[in-house]
Amino acid sequence: MASPAALRELQRELETKADDLNKIQKDISKNHQVRKKYTIQLGENELVLKELDLLSEDANVYKLIGPVLVKQDLAEANANVRKRIEYMSAELKRLDTTLQDLEDKQNSKRDAVLKVQQRIQSLQAGKAKA
Repeated sequence: MASPAALRELQRELETKADDLNKIQKDISKNHQVRKKYTIQLGENELVLKELDLLSEDANVYKLIGPVLVKQDLAEANANVRKRIEYMSAELKRLDTTLQDLEDKQNSKRDAVLKVQQRIQSLQAGKAKA
């Protein structure tokens, strides 16, 4: 027969595991938001790179710094955009790896929550029969 103390202990364990699961789900949500931001910026920078590739060598290129447009060398602008694309691609890969880890943790926490719920139900069912 299940004691009320054991049942309370299982319910506390369930609460902590559910809280952990919620934290992981929030982290996954944040990861998706950051990923979305980087994906948009990556697309914009790839478009800028295509535009720069269309320019002739003697074309004027300007960079917006604060409220001022500053003339910039085409090769320098090209290099800067390529570096940004490289950085964003690396960040997206890192975010993918983090997301995979978070999803694995989420699945294991979800399984742990289900097991605790089943133990609680079996204890309550045993209590009801007694």
